[in-house]
Parts: sequence; C-alpha cells; structure tokens
Amino acid sequence: MSGQEIITGNVSASARLDKALADATQLSRARVQTLIAEGQVEVDGQSAVSPSAKARAGAVFRISVPPTVEAEAKPQKIPLNVTYEDEHLIVVNKPAGMVVHPAAGNYDGTLVNALLYHCAQNGGGSLSGIGGVARPGIVHRIDKDTSGLLVVAKSDAAHEGLAAQFAQHSVHRRYLAVCGGHPNPAKGTINERLGRSDSNRKKMAVLDKNSSRGKHATTHYEQITRLDSSALIECRLETGRTHQVRVHCASIGNALLGDQLYGKTPKSLKPLLSRLSFARQALHAAELGFLHPILDTNLRFSADLPDDMQELIDELAHFNR
Repeated sequence: MSGQEIITGNVSASARLDKALADATQLSRARVQTLIAEGQVEVDGQSAVSPSAKARAGAVFRISVPPTVEAEAKPQKIPLNVTYEDEHLIVVNKPAGMVVHPAAGNYDGTLVNALLYHCAQNGGGSLSGIGGVARPGIVHRIDKDTSGLLVVAKSDAAHEGLAAQFAQHSVHRRYLAVCGGHPNPAKGTINERLGRSDSNRKKMAVLDKNSSRGKHATTHYEQITRLDSSALIECRLETGRTHQVRVHCASIGNALLGDQLYGKTPKSLKPLLSRLSFARQALHAAELGFLHPILDTNLRFSADLPDDMQELIDELAHFNR
C-alpha cells in the first residue's frame, strides 16, 4: 500500500469492519468504505476486501490515506440572486439546497460554480484565489440547507480584509429561525463551547467550558413571534462556528424545525411539516453587515424570508389562533 498518511491501531470492539475502523480513527464510515474498496486497508496483515466483514476485537489494522487532490471548480450556468456587486466583492442570497463550494459528494452545482460563470459572463472579473481552486473567493459559509446572505471576495485584498473582520467578530449577522417549543427565557445569550462530536463526526456538540478542544461561541437570541408549539426567533451571532445556531438552539431545548441532524420535531407538528414537505432546518441568514474592505464604507443588506419558511410560519400562526 502507498499513501501520504498511515493510520494504525487496534480494533477495540467486535463489529462490522467499516464501523469498527471509523470508531477507531477520525475517518468517516463512508471514507473507510472507499479506502477498503481501493485496497488501502489491511487487517492482521491481510488486505481487507469487505466493509461488512466481522472485525475481531483486538485485530491490528493499517490504513493508508492517499493525499487529497483538490478539484478545480468549473463555471456553470446556474441562476443567482445577487444582492450587491462591485469590482471587489459580491453579496448573494443563497437558496436552501445549494452547497457553497465543491467538496466530496458535491463537485458541481455549487455557489462557486455559479459565481465563476456569473463573473465571466458579466465582466465582473474573477474570484479571489486565496480559498484555493475549489473555494475561490469564499470567506465564510452557510449550510447547504440554510438560505440567505453571504459575501464572496473577488480580489485577494478584499478577501484578506473581509477575513480579518470575521476573525475579529465585527461582522453583523442576523438569522431568523423557527424553533420547536418556546424559549425560556424568551430572550437571552447562549455561551457554549462548540467542537466536533465524539460520537458522530458529522455533528458538532457543546463541549465542557474548560475543554481544550473546540472554540467558544456566542449567540444572542430573542423570540419574535409565539407560534403553535414553536416560535419565530432571531439570532445575532458574535462568532460564526460550524452549525452554531442549530447546536446552540438545540442545547436549550429548542432545536430548529426540520433540522435532520440536531432537531426533534414536536409530535403535534410532524403532520404539518410532512404536508408542506418541509425537510430542512428552518434557518435563514436575514441580515449581513460589514465594512467594505477596500472602499471603507459601511454596508448592510437584508433578505426576505424565502417562500418555504414564510409558508411554514403562516401555517403555524394560523394554528395558534
């Protein structure tokens, strides 16, 4: 076997091989399955051939992880909702369901693909190269199934200036969300350290405040409208951690409606979400404000709720009357 990184160890429990190796490493189960198929996994000195094979507790494994090759994003003609644009940067209102940049499982159809085409066709130049060939111009992200505003840099100077503001937590970000239940208190601040979950690498989790892992995160929330078994809330972010609003809201018992990873929809609302085919987290990046990194002017933008969230809120308000 050959590769850049070698991971070795012992299987700690008897289970399916892919699950046992995922539990013993920082790799996802899907990644382990791919590596087995590519002949990059040995167990007790023999090449593993089946992810479903029974793993013997105490078995010695060796995994060779080939270096990641970053795929270059290609321009694609995909409609964009542009809120603001100049020669330095562009602000877009991303729809739910669109991935921000190419990655494993989503190599095209992303916001980056759409932006590359847009800039080429509209004389808007290119995107900043700081993010690499797969993530040109990307300064910050919002989740695939979150809608709303984000800013993308066209030049390296704009990228550096925006990145500094995000690092200093000086960027204004206001989200609108529909959560299950009614927050108590109705207004407050959540200060919880966030990091990767030990039990599920796809999830983030609240960590002990004294933990050396993760990063501190602060979310200010306020209930705007009390709805049926739910509430429309606003969340203002001081920090911008992965899944921050979703994890913080879940941590106080008010997970976002439709959240497949962190949510638990109130039983009484399941028929409504099913009827509306609402299967994403009810989260929208409604406001974005920052200092223009080149022109030194204050900019602030807002984006109305998308139709699916507005319909959900209208239905929940009707039930609450």
